[in-house]
Amino acid sequence: MTITSKKQLAHLFDITKCIGCQACMVACAQTNYPEMMGRVNKGWNTIATNIRKVTMELDVRPFQLLVQCQQCSNPPCVEACPFEANYKDVETGLIKVDPRKCIGCNFCITACPYDIRWSHPDNGLPMKCLGEGCEDLIKHGRQPACVSACPVEARLFGDVKDPHSEISRKIRSSRTVRLLEHKGTDPNFFVVVAK
Repeated sequence: MTITSKKQLAHLFDITKCIGCQACMVACAQTNYPEMMGRVNKGWNTIATNIRKVTMELDVRPFQLLVQCQQCSNPPCVEACPFEANYKDVETGLIKVDPRKCIGCNFCITACPYDIRWSHPDNGLPMKCLGEGCEDLIKHGRQPACVSACPVEARLFGDVKDPHSEISRKIRSSRTVRLLEHKGTDPNFFVVVAK
């Protein structure tokens, strides 16, 4: 079932601009998981961040995609949670986790077709974009850490229901794709593949 909200905050990743510096990943880790700095997310074999690096070897050259929570309109993680700890915020459209209800069963991690959730090694709770640090930034009118840290402006974040927002204008002026649309998740993560 598709869940509607007043806004739909979404991420845009411009693969035509990204230089692979991974500043977004480091900023995410520093902002949301400072206690994990210097430790490895064993599931992804990277720093503890909500952004997952996916590298594909193509004939011409390697192809790197940096993905995170898709903030789905039809989120399987919400449906899979037996305790209603995962939910879609009706104001922002963001998928959130209520740690007071979560027991760490991690069904949501398994249900996510994008494989972009991970279990915190200290408390066993599922982690995802947006982390608490980035949620606090947004609450105070700032951009998520990954967007602010990108030196080539390959990331945008905003309300795709607002036709005048920067993210909406970029989606209209570029060729974008959404990942795994055939899964029926109605993702709100846009990848610019051509200008």
